[in-house]
Amino acid sequence: MTFSEVNIFGVYVAPISVMMLIAWLATLLVRWLLMAGGLLRHVWHPSLFAFALFLIVLSLMVLSAPLVRGA
Repeated sequence: MTFSEVNIFGVYVAPISVMMLIAWLATLLVRWLLMAGGLLRHVWHPSLFAFALFLIVLSLMVLSAPLVRGA
């Protein structure tokens, strides 16, 4: 499993930074859905929950990246 740099407008960035951005956007979407459904008000510590949710989404993305690339 190898990750190579991503070329964004001529600047090479680490693939984890791109994954972190996508995971952050996905976390925002999930938090919005939880707030709209009223489930987020049952969470004891919302900021800790958001951080844990971000780490879960990012971990799933990193672990599933080789499967998506076909490696």
